[in-house]
Amino acid sequence: MLPIDTTTLGDRSYLVHDGRVAFVVDPQRDIDRILALATGAGVQITHVFETHIHNDYVTGGYALAAATGAAYHVNADDPVTFDRTPVRDGDIITVGQDMHVRVLATPGHTFTHLSYALDHDGQQVAVFSGGSLLYGSVGRPDLLGPDHTHTLVRHQYASAHRLASELPDSAAVYPTHGFGSFCSATQSAADTATIGSEKLINPALTRDEEAFVDELLAGLDAWPAYYAHMAAANTAGPAAPDLSPPERADAEQLRKRIAAGEWVVDLRNRVAFTAGHLAGTLNFGLDGSFATYLGWLIPWGTPLTLLGETPDQIAEAQRELVRIGIDRPAAHATGTPQQWAGGEDLATIPRATFADLALIRHHRHVTVLDVRRDLERAGAHIDGALHIPLHDLLRRLDDVPGGEIWVHCAAGYRATVAASLLAAGGRHVVAVDDDFDQARANGLLTLAAS
Repeated sequence: MLPIDTTTLGDRSYLVHDGRVAFVVDPQRDIDRILALATGAGVQITHVFETHIHNDYVTGGYALAAATGAAYHVNADDPVTFDRTPVRDGDIITVGQDMHVRVLATPGHTFTHLSYALDHDGQQVAVFSGGSLLYGSVGRPDLLGPDHTHTLVRHQYASAHRLASELPDSAAVYPTHGFGSFCSATQSAADTATIGSEKLINPALTRDEEAFVDELLAGLDAWPAYYAHMAAANTAGPAAPDLSPPERADAEQLRKRIAAGEWVVDLRNRVAFTAGHLAGTLNFGLDGSFATYLGWLIPWGTPLTLLGETPDQIAEAQRELVRIGIDRPAAHATGTPQQWAGGEDLATIPRATFADLALIRHHRHVTVLDVRRDLERAGAHIDGALHIPLHDLLRRLDDVPGGEIWVHCAAGYRATVAASLLAAGGRHVVAVDDDFDQARANGLLTLAAS
């Protein structure tokens, strides 16, 4: 079994082989990674399995099956518009001579969610649980909307118990989500698990149903806005992405695109960006959750231009973006901010620490803007801070008062994204680039949300 991690989205795909033939579970959009892995192992991909219609990324399953001639196994009840091999609860698919994959209906993350139990040489060795049973958690049940959440959370509980009762304790658990994905109800640091180990720690298997439901629902927070576009893409059978470089833009073209209201995104890290950047550009650094936050904030369909120091940065950004359905940037430029500005002065954004903030509040009034999510703020927040989660900032810009704005998050990445959005709109902003624990150390915190 070979995992294929997509750490920036918190997801994992799997290639499983017997030395001759292989199957793949929940492949990501950029299938070249999987094809290279199969080639390196000297195996032929003959089957592709989808656990569900994904909400957090565009699948590579359809394209991978087309490229390899593999059978593409999708729930018979999923309303897809492409040809596939429909599967239902109880079906058994033979892969090669010794691998047998049993289909298990495990609704909860979606109504039609499936898990796949692997039997090898007569032994039940693993289950590919997708967004059902995760490491120490389950997939969140609210992505189909509030009308379905209470039904789905109870399905999740029942599905977890089905897996725990029908599979041996020794069976390995291989989920798709749970490594930082917003599809996970909670996060775990675990990287491996078995049915037996999950019986000891997973709330779905250790709590009674009512306690599990109440606890899980209380812990749900916002999810990225681009999720709304993923199901439609995945039911249509997305093709393999075009990862060729977009057209090149010079300084004049960059200025025109900014003036037209397009998004021109600087991919450098926040330290480099704040030190000097083309005025009007936005900072979503590749060193953080680039695609998640860019996809969350950009008005869907807005032309996007990428700025990177090297072609490799542009290529990396494109790969991240096609995974969430942003297929072709309008343009790109590489080099330095001085080149992108075409001789004009660079814009800067001051950086500060929480110690600086504690000191400055003794001398003058500043607006403190907290862009963390609701559950983060509920634990502790800075006294008097204005709270607007980053994902709400664009629609709530009028709620941010004039004057000097010090913006913070939990570690600095989101604060700089927010600062770049505000600075592009002409605001006087300071980015707090510091760990939130330092706010506590400097006496800035109120421990309960007001």
